[in-house]
Amino acid sequence: MGKNLAQKIFETHLVSGRCAGGENIAIAIDQTLTQDATGTMACLQFEALEIPRVKTKFSISYVDHNMLQTGFENADDHRFLKSFAAKYGIFFSKPGNGICHQVHLERFAKPGEILLGADSHTPNAGAMGMIAIGVGGLDVALAMAGEPYYLKMPEIVSVRLKGKLPPWVASKDIMLELLRRLTVKGGVGKIFEFGGSGVETISIPERATISNLGAELGATTTLFPSDGKTLEFLKAQGRKKDWIPLEPDHDAEYDRVIEMDLRKLEPLIAQPSSPDKVCSVREVAGKVVRQVCIGSCNNSSYFDLMSVAEILKGKKIHPDISLTITPGSKQVFEMIARNGALAILISAGARILESACGPCIGMGQAPPSHAISIRTMNRNFSGRSGTPEDQVYLASPYVAIACALKGSITDPQTLGLRPPRIPMPLKFLADDSLIFPPDSKPEAVIVERGSNIKPLPLRGSLEDSIEGSVVLKVGDNLTTDDILPAGARVLPLRSNIPAISKHLFERIDPDFFKKAKERGGGFILGGENYGQGSSREHAALAPMYLGIKAIFAKSYARIHRSNLINFGILPLTFEDPDELFKIQQGDHLRITRLRGVFLTEDFLEIENVTQNRVFKASHGLNLREREILLAGGLLNYTRNRTKK
Repeated sequence: MGKNLAQKIFETHLVSGRCAGGENIAIAIDQTLTQDATGTMACLQFEALEIPRVKTKFSISYVDHNMLQTGFENADDHRFLKSFAAKYGIFFSKPGNGICHQVHLERFAKPGEILLGADSHTPNAGAMGMIAIGVGGLDVALAMAGEPYYLKMPEIVSVRLKGKLPPWVASKDIMLELLRRLTVKGGVGKIFEFGGSGVETISIPERATISNLGAELGATTTLFPSDGKTLEFLKAQGRKKDWIPLEPDHDAEYDRVIEMDLRKLEPLIAQPSSPDKVCSVREVAGKVVRQVCIGSCNNSSYFDLMSVAEILKGKKIHPDISLTITPGSKQVFEMIARNGALAILISAGARILESACGPCIGMGQAPPSHAISIRTMNRNFSGRSGTPEDQVYLASPYVAIACALKGSITDPQTLGLRPPRIPMPLKFLADDSLIFPPDSKPEAVIVERGSNIKPLPLRGSLEDSIEGSVVLKVGDNLTTDDILPAGARVLPLRSNIPAISKHLFERIDPDFFKKAKERGGGFILGGENYGQGSSREHAALAPMYLGIKAIFAKSYARIHRSNLINFGILPLTFEDPDELFKIQQGDHLRITRLRGVFLTEDFLEIENVTQNRVFKASHGLNLREREILLAGGLLNYTRNRTKK
C-alpha cells in the first residue's frame, strides 16, 4: 500500500524507530520556533547544555506575547532574547513584526520539513505541507542543540473534504465541525491530514486557520498537501524556491477516514467555555453582544482582514459594540494600510491593536463582566480573557463582523449582503527588516539579563520513596490556563519561576501555593485530559519547583504529559478509574521502592496512609521516559548522557 503524507515526511527525518502506529520514534528537526512567553526559559535551558551555537537549519525567536509593557520585565526580556539570539545563532523577530505563526507561515514555513515550536499552535505551519509540532520549551532547546525529538508514532486520520464552502461559511467552520464531532480530546495521539477534492478550493491562509485549530482537538499536528495553492502562495511571498510538490500516494493507508461535505456546512460558533461546545449560529442568534475581537494567530491574515474590510465598507458598527482588529503581521498591517482597507476599518469604528497575541491570552481587552464577547481566536477557556466567568464565543470573521454590525449574535447569511470575494495577491509586501540574523561575531556579544530573569530551577534524581498529601483534586479537561494563568499580571513572570509559582492553581484554590509550600509539595489528582491547551511548560516547571512529585489522572493532554516528564514529575493513571472518587483531597499517599520497580514494572503500588489501603497506578512510560524520570528530568538526563 502507498504512504500517506505524514509517513513520507517522517521517514525522511527518521533517526530511530519505525513509522508504524504506536511505535516509539525519533525524528530530526529542521526548524525551531520560540516566542517570548516560552522563549526566555528555553534559552536558559539551551544555555545550560553548554553548546556554543544552535545546530538546526533554522531557528527563530519571536516576540508577540508579552507586548503590554506595564513594567520593566517584558522590555528586559525582549533585550535578553535579542542578544541571546545574536550570540547563539538564532534569528530574532522584533516586537512589531507580528505574531509568530502568521509570520512563520509567510516567511519561513517549508513543505516537507519538520518544525518544533514552543507554542501549542505551531501546527499552523501545517498549511504549508510541513509537519509542525507544538512542544514545551525544553524539547525545543534540545532540538536547537541537535537532539532528535522523541514521540510515539501518531495515528494518521484522513479528513476528506469534498465540494466547496457555501457563501458566508468559512474554513474555521470546518474545524468547528470537527470539534463538535470529536471534542477537545478527540485528537490526542493523532495527526489530521486533510485531502480530497475540496482541499483545492481552500487557500493557504484558510488552511492555516484549520491547521492552527488542530491544537484544540489535542492533535499532534494538522497537515495539508503541498500543491498548486502552496506554490501560488510561496510565489507571491517571493519564496518560489522553497516549494516542492508533496502529496500522499493515491492508495495511502490511514488509521481512520472522516468524510466532510463542505456544501452542507453552515456558520458555526463555539459557546463558552470550550472550543468543542459548538452549535450553529442560528441556534443562539439574537443574544446581545458587547465585544468583538478579530485576529490572533487565528484569522489575522491579509485574506481575513480584507474580507472584514469589504463587509464594513460604508458601514458603522453597532454603537454598543467594542470592535478590535489585530493584524497578524507587519506584512498584513502595512498592506491594508497601503490599500485603504485600514481606513475602512477605522471609519467603521474599529479599534486597531498592534500585531501581537493580545486579547487571546488575556493581554488587554478583557470583556465587560457578564457580557458576550465574540472572538475569532482559538480558545475560550473560562477566565482566559482576563474577565472572571467570561462569556467568550469563538467564530469566523464573517460571523464576528455580522455580530459587530447588529449588536447581537447574527448569522451572516441573514445580513442581505453580497459575500466578500478576496483574491490572493500576486505579490505580498515582503520586508524582513524587523528580523535580525545572528551576529557574525558571537564571541563579542554580551547577553543582557534583566533582574526578572532568575536561575533555572532543577531537581535531583528520582527518590526511591516519595510521599505527601493530595494538595488539590480537580475534574476533567483541566487546562494549563487553570494550572498557571496567562494575562498581563502573570505572563511577565515566565523567566522567574519562584515568582510565577505563587500563581499556581490560583483560580481554583487561592491557597494552593501556601499549602504546597507548607507541606513541601505532594500530589495532585485530576480527571480526563489533564493539562489540555497551551504548551506552557511552566505549568509543570512551577509545580516541580514547589515539590509536586506526581500527578494522578485518568488521562493527559500530549504536550503537558511530556512537560511533566521533562521536569521529573510522574504522570500516573489509575488502574481503576473510580479511584479518583475514592481518594480525598488531603489524603496522605506513599510510594516506596520506586527506583527498584520503576524500570521493570508497569504498575506502581500506592499506599493511601490516611485510608489504610493500597491501590495501583500505571505510568505508561517507555524505557527512555523512565530513564528521564529516574534522572530527575530531561535536562539532567541529557547532561548525564553527554558527559559519558
